[in-house]
Amino acid sequence: MKLILKLLLNSVAVLVLAEILKGVAIDNYITALIVAVVLSILNLIVKPILVILTLPITIITLGLFLFVINACIILLADKMIDGFAVTNIWWAILFSILLSILQSLLHSMLKKDKK
Repeated sequence: MKLILKLLLNSVAVLVLAEILKGVAIDNYITALIVAVVLSILNLIVKPILVILTLPITIITLGLFLFVINACIILLADKMIDGFAVTNIWWAILFSILLSILQSLLHSMLKKDKK
């Protein structure tokens, strides 16, 4: 149940950011839910591999290269899902930063409700 609630909150975050950012477009709520699921799967499977492969450049840039990795994950999701579009890597970086912040806020509110 907790996983489903987190996916729903992530899809709401994706929808809100698509409305705010002009470089990100999404068709409907079902597409936002699919984007949330695909991003979760990509972050679970592909991101650790990319982090290990790019560890030297990540260390040299003091971790800033992780923003580029997150943007690549979002652009990969863009290519996989019809109805989700990101204009370029700069919009993907901004989207990933804001998505992380919004997810943290939403998940912290979820934890406060349980206490």
